[in-house]
Amino acid sequence: MAGRIRSEDITTVKERTSIEDVVRDHVTLRPAGVGSLKGLCPFHDEKTPSFTVRPAVGTYHCFGCGESGDVIAFVQNVEHLTFTEAIERLAGKLGLELRYDEGGGPREGGVSLGTRARLVEAHRVAQEFYASLLLDTGRPEARAGRDFLRDRGFDGAAAEQFGVGFAPQGGEALARHLRERGFTEAELVTAGLCGRGSRGLYDRFRGRLVWPIRDTTGDTIGFGARRLFDDDRIAAKYLNTAETPIYKKSHVLYGLDAAKKAIASQRRAVVVEGYTDVMAAHLSGVGEAVATCGTAFGVDHIKVLRRIMRDETDGPPARVVFTFDGDAAGQKAAMKAFGEDQRWAAQSFVAVAPDGMDPCELRLARGESSVRALVDDAVPMFEFAVRTTIRRYDLDTAEGRVEAMKAVAPIIGSIRDTSLRPEYTRTVSGWLGIEVEQLAAEVRRAGRLRHDDAGERRHRPASTDEVPEPGPGEAAASLPVPNLRDPVVFTERQLLQALIQYPQQFGDETVASLEPEAFTAPAHRAVLDGIRIAAPAARRGSTAGWVAAVGEAAPLSVRGLVAELSVASLPTRYDAASGLPPQRYLDSLVAGVRDAHLGRLIADATAAVRRAQNDPDADPADLRERTMVLHRLELDRVALREAGAS
Repeated sequence: MAGRIRSEDITTVKERTSIEDVVRDHVTLRPAGVGSLKGLCPFHDEKTPSFTVRPAVGTYHCFGCGESGDVIAFVQNVEHLTFTEAIERLAGKLGLELRYDEGGGPREGGVSLGTRARLVEAHRVAQEFYASLLLDTGRPEARAGRDFLRDRGFDGAAAEQFGVGFAPQGGEALARHLRERGFTEAELVTAGLCGRGSRGLYDRFRGRLVWPIRDTTGDTIGFGARRLFDDDRIAAKYLNTAETPIYKKSHVLYGLDAAKKAIASQRRAVVVEGYTDVMAAHLSGVGEAVATCGTAFGVDHIKVLRRIMRDETDGPPARVVFTFDGDAAGQKAAMKAFGEDQRWAAQSFVAVAPDGMDPCELRLARGESSVRALVDDAVPMFEFAVRTTIRRYDLDTAEGRVEAMKAVAPIIGSIRDTSLRPEYTRTVSGWLGIEVEQLAAEVRRAGRLRHDDAGERRHRPASTDEVPEPGPGEAAASLPVPNLRDPVVFTERQLLQALIQYPQQFGDETVASLEPEAFTAPAHRAVLDGIRIAAPAARRGSTAGWVAAVGEAAPLSVRGLVAELSVASLPTRYDAASGLPPQRYLDSLVAGVRDAHLGRLIADATAAVRRAQNDPDADPADLRERTMVLHRLELDRVALREAGAS
């Protein structure tokens, strides 16, 4: 049973420990009056600093959540330690040997350091062991690790700077080394360094390149390991230390121990995706780079960074820059980060390298200056979220623009600074090629984007062309029923009726000139396909033969509609002598369908011109071409209407 630490030793620890130094390992402090320092509370989420430290008195107090105490209480709360473990941790940093009453010690065995200190020490020894093996030229298997680093532009000095090491393939080398250094099997298993099997202890990491994961104080508390050999029985490319009493992956950021000073001074944090990305960024002069350790960037990571970068609502805004791969997974991660954007007072940005390269690849291909430029040229998170969203839609169609507008409206409504929403609305309307007032109205209707919608937003097809074709035996109802209340759709239907019932009234050129795109209803396009496929000779035969030919050529899903159209009455007066509808009426149906189609093409071309005009990177030649296309379409429409009026 552990004995109690003597009271005089507790007093000595408190007197010799600077509460300011201990707190600064977790919180960025700044002067707040005579004898006081202030920062963001590490115990609750806040945007305005209310955590106050009085170094001369040796105490702290948060005026927001009410937490207060001395340096021991602070270490207990922030490190999740017991009272005894907190004192042992502080004593270990002081090099002070603690004494225990009743002849006991902190744990069975009488070791003076606490459980946490023992686990940290085991990791320190393991890190030194791994690092020595990586640089040992007499160990052939370690060459694979050195080659891996060299291929990514890292030399021995870089490996030493970041403590990178090599875990041997044997499977028991680390366990044997640590036992020789006095660590027990229980400690090694608890630390996550070793596992226990039927034949005893075995190393968790075998035949892998390993990076030490450190807490904000610089203590190694875990490892990340990269697969090197094809015969590795564990298929996962990366392995990380499992959750242990000292390692919680949702609270840890790789590289934070080296980056915290730069983050605090620059008030900027750069979140990258991997260990080599952190190395590349730091070596390129981006010392604020950190990465998560085998988990997605989450709320607890935000809290850690906010405290260090003084993410406050007053004063100049801090910046957090996310670098993501340009692939679908990277975009999904960015949208998830956008969903948590409301938790920052900082301005959030996204940096995506050309060709989707990560910082490590970018440094290797284009040099260190390109990594710095990547971060410096990051675009606002809002802009990235909007552009990523609208990329899913076909902006060359009216349907696509409307769906894109509906998708981005909640994003605009989520902008914290309401004074910026009108300007962003104008900007995004230019990207979409729609009127500002139209988007502004949609933003008012949509409200704010919910966090759980940011990563996965459902969207309908951008065009009715995406409606699937029914297979054999499927009902005709699988195609949407045409909306005859729409005057354009109703005109389409009348033209199809006329083409089926009075085929001789239409010349071959007229039928050939009708394009499926001119018909908005999918069912109508399918019927037109049947009309165009049926042999022209059938059109000059009997009406019954023609209807049969169209029905056979049309998709199975609309054969019932063909039959319906063949007998439905046209809303016009028939010539008493011939029994035919007036030719002028039939010509007006063809012109009406063409006019509506040209109207849609003109709307699409107008939107394309607007988008090009609002794109600073647009090619002037492309803008001229788009403008000429718009002009030609407008002339075609004028000519069509003049022909109809004559």
